[in-house]
Amino acid sequence: MAQQSPRYRFAPSPTGYFHVGGARTALYNWILALQTDGVFVLRIEDTDDSRNHPQWTQGIIDALAWLGIDSTDSHFEGPYFQSANAGLHIDAGEKLFAQGRAYYCDLSTEDIQSRANVSGRQGYDGYSRDRGLGPGPGHVLRFRVPEGSTIVQDEVRGEVVFDNATIEDFVLLRSNGSPVFLLANVVDDMHQSITHVVRAEEHLPNAPKQQMIWEALGATPPRWAHVPVLVNEQRKKLSKRRDKVAVEQYRDEGILADAMKNYLMTLGWAPSGDTEIVPFQKMIDEFTLSSVNHSPAFFDIIKLQAFNADYIRQMTVADFIAACDPWLTGERATWDTSYYDARIFSAMAPLVQTRVQRLQEVPSMVDFLFCEMPVIDDASFTKAFSQDWAVPTLQAIRRGFETVEWNADALKAIVEKVGEDNSLKLGKLQAPLRVAVTGRSVGPPLFEPIELLGRDATLKRIDEVLSRKVS
Repeated sequence: MAQQSPRYRFAPSPTGYFHVGGARTALYNWILALQTDGVFVLRIEDTDDSRNHPQWTQGIIDALAWLGIDSTDSHFEGPYFQSANAGLHIDAGEKLFAQGRAYYCDLSTEDIQSRANVSGRQGYDGYSRDRGLGPGPGHVLRFRVPEGSTIVQDEVRGEVVFDNATIEDFVLLRSNGSPVFLLANVVDDMHQSITHVVRAEEHLPNAPKQQMIWEALGATPPRWAHVPVLVNEQRKKLSKRRDKVAVEQYRDEGILADAMKNYLMTLGWAPSGDTEIVPFQKMIDEFTLSSVNHSPAFFDIIKLQAFNADYIRQMTVADFIAACDPWLTGERATWDTSYYDARIFSAMAPLVQTRVQRLQEVPSMVDFLFCEMPVIDDASFTKAFSQDWAVPTLQAIRRGFETVEWNADALKAIVEKVGEDNSLKLGKLQAPLRVAVTGRSVGPPLFEPIELLGRDATLKRIDEVLSRKVS
């Protein structure tokens, strides 16, 4: 009989934007499937009707595709929906009851707390184990936890031993007959022949319970692997309410998919060599669960942006121009695109490419080229014209610009000459000119865009800012 190919699963709940921690877990599973010629199963755990929405499901699918986890690949299977297996979940619970591995309990939360107050032991004490109750209104089905211990063989953490005495008889079916996560998760994994469960360490306490269910249902548990959680700079677990965690948000800001994949893979694991920025194939070749760190991993946005800047610089200019298009003329453009000129941007692209960390920064680097007059930043204007020499030197530059041959080198030479005449360095002297031409005190190299802007437009802008200063 042929050995079954490994089957990994990623099982998110569609309750919000796609969390970067979930994205990393998905990448781990995807790479393992690729390494072993296995299968990556996408299962949407959609049984919480009050929190699940179709747009979140589509958001997960789209974000996975953006990361290269592609539904058209032969290693991809799904998406499946947990809600479709509700009958199987209930059947499994009833089977465990018929076998004596589970029992019904009618204690309310208040009853359990009252008994705990008397005994001094927190949690449910097994009171209904031998009362012989059957299903009925207000009755939950609980798993009968055996004595002894449960050993979870974890491919990241090694052998983890759980004392069963610390695990209360947990609920399988709620009082309304619906299955809880623990049971549904196991039944789905069994039904889909999952061989490996790679997930965040926050699920490690669930592993002994789920392993008990697997064994009680007469099946061999999967191989477990619990990877470290992601934390913020305060070393607190990343939270959707507190931290910037949505993959979609980073994508929309202009983080490249390859950069995001590379960075996420380094959170808890590192490729060989002296750099973390490596091709995806190298990650596929080298990644192992045994080399994943046990400690929580810091999700550093600054480092992610540095990764992204490196990936942007590695692009061909043509690819960079194409990648910028959504922010310049497409669905993510937030400026008036009617003045946009693709020829001018193509000339500016090499200068911009080396100076941005996210693609959303590109329009603010070039927007002054695509308008009648730039919007002058007040703070930049005040600072640039705070010295007495600012106006007369800008006037001198303007006079030089009236007759100079119109190219970047000649323009720069004019400004350098004015600087020499006034004992001013080029960097300082450029400040008033930059504000006049671009409206801001920072931006790309100055003389190439002035050449692209043209003589008439440049002189008009200088005149405008001088009249503002003089008035």
